[in-house]
Amino acid sequence: DYRGKVTILYFGYTFCPDICPTTLSNVAEMLKGLGAEAGRVRVLFVTVDPDRDTPKVLNRYADAFAPQVEGIVGTPDQLAAFARRYRIAYSVTPSADPAKYEVTHSPAIYVFGEQGKARLLIGNLGVGKPDLKGIEADLRRLIGSGDEPGWFGWLKGMV
Repeated sequence: DYRGKVTILYFGYTFCPDICPTTLSNVAEMLKGLGAEAGRVRVLFVTVDPDRDTPKVLNRYADAFAPQVEGIVGTPDQLAAFARRYRIAYSVTPSADPAKYEVTHSPAIYVFGEQGKARLLIGNLGVGKPDLKGIEADLRRLIGSGDEPGWFGWLKGMV
């Protein structure tokens, strides 16, 4: 469904008090910096808390950041399989008391080129002062590149 677009994949949850909204705000800032090219990028925000993050809640949350952000929710089994595929660690400890409801997850962000190949792994955009301009430049290079091999592909062709 996302062929022809640079796709950013991030796992999180809407009730997150800090890391998730900061990460998505930083992604939105980079998209803004891309200008018209931002339309060639999609951001998939996959919830690790499907019991609370209904499609309605998730879509409203995603829409608050940028039109390119799409909320993805699945069954617990679908989530487990998808997270395992990308080696995302997460846990949910439900509780009737919201103060004791605990969710944790890996902060990694995957970026796929227009042909669906993994191109970048971003460690964390939710803490510190990430190099948003540098990552924005990486995204700009991926847009329209058709997943051309990078420097290693060029080097391999030389041998």
